[in-house]
Amino acid sequence: MKRLLASALLCALSAMPAAAQSIGGSYDVAGTNFDGSPYSGTAEITLTSETTCVIEWTTGSTTSQGICMRNDSAFAAGYILGDEIGLVVYKVMSDGSLHGLWTLAGKEGNGTEILTPQ
Repeated sequence: MKRLLASALLCALSAMPAAAQSIGGSYDVAGTNFDGSPYSGTAEITLTSETTCVIEWTTGSTTSQGICMRNDSAFAAGYILGDEIGLVVYKVMSDGSLHGLWTLAGKEGNGTEILTPQ
């Protein structure tokens, strides 16, 4: 029984870095602003460790950058948009897409965003 548990634990631990690494790459962005109006663009996620990364979004003529982190099926990023600070929290879906809600500090409401691997 101890061997079975040890084996299962080793398998789970060895799978964690692969899951974290699979988040890096290029994505298509489809989202909605606070008022419901749509936007689209691209995002690039670059790994900086097994669980952390940097992210850059380009939507229209706007580019924003941030730091990000994955924890199992949760993926979050803090970012700067102009002079504002924002936060986005995504759920990592089985197809590799990220479905999230975002907001800006001091603002009421939120927008939505889906990142789809290119």
